[in-house]
Amino acid sequence: MNRLIMDMHTHSSFSPDAADSAELMYKRASEIGLSYYALTDHCDCNFWYPVEHYKRDNIPQDDMMMYGSGKYSADSIAEQKRLKEHLENKLNGVKIIIGIELGQPLQDIENAETIVSDKHLDFIIGSHHQNRGENDFYYLKYDSMTKAEIYKLLDDYFEQMLEMCKWGKFDVLGHLTYPLRYICGEYGIDIDPSSYEEIIIEIFKTIINNGKGIEINTSGLRQKYGKTFPDEKYVRLYKELGGEIITVGSDAHCVKDLGKGISEGIELAETAGFKYLACFEKHKPEFIKI
Repeated sequence: MNRLIMDMHTHSSFSPDAADSAELMYKRASEIGLSYYALTDHCDCNFWYPVEHYKRDNIPQDDMMMYGSGKYSADSIAEQKRLKEHLENKLNGVKIIIGIELGQPLQDIENAETIVSDKHLDFIIGSHHQNRGENDFYYLKYDSMTKAEIYKLLDDYFEQMLEMCKWGKFDVLGHLTYPLRYICGEYGIDIDPSSYEEIIIEIFKTIINNGKGIEINTSGLRQKYGKTFPDEKYVRLYKELGGEIITVGSDAHCVKDLGKGISEGIELAETAGFKYLACFEKHKPEFIKI
């Protein structure tokens, strides 16, 4: 059985925080024997324009490289299309899925609507990396916050994620528990996620009712956090609520991380009760038996 069935969340150098070209990422997907591969470069909508477009006192200051996503995400899609046409038959059976990771769409809804209508896209991950007016969770200094402030930050995170899920113009929800990578993993601060179970249930019900899925993001397995986003508890909860659409992705930002943790992510899906994974073509899920 191929335990590297898919990697549905990866980044090439079109993403400002990633290292290797799209072509190198595709070739690596072939080398490690992936059956389904999605490149999902960043399109954080609140960074759509070059930084000069924004009033500097009203924007996050610590993530300056991410500005201009409207251009580099479009460039990524164009290159994915080119490579699919010219390279796919040389990749030992790898099915190329053209994708993006759509971040914070409700923080620039007009441009979000523009990118999701791109007819070349097969697959969109909906992600929430930062609350309105705040820096990415990566940059926040949790050791200078009180527990109450951290819990308030997470309240806002899940509320804004729920808004995004009600909008729903994506295929799977990315890394549900993303802030815990930093709060629990990097800073070692203990957080009781059961405080958010009610709103997570609402998020899952909204996704399920809209015919959308979730991902098992395996990047946490190679970080201090040591668990997937989300972990088994929430993957199982999604299944118990009637969720059927699930993907697995490494969130690789370089060729050496492509496929990392995928076998473990697939085993987690099986343990949680899933018999099929989903890949996408023109936003239609195709179910692949594990």
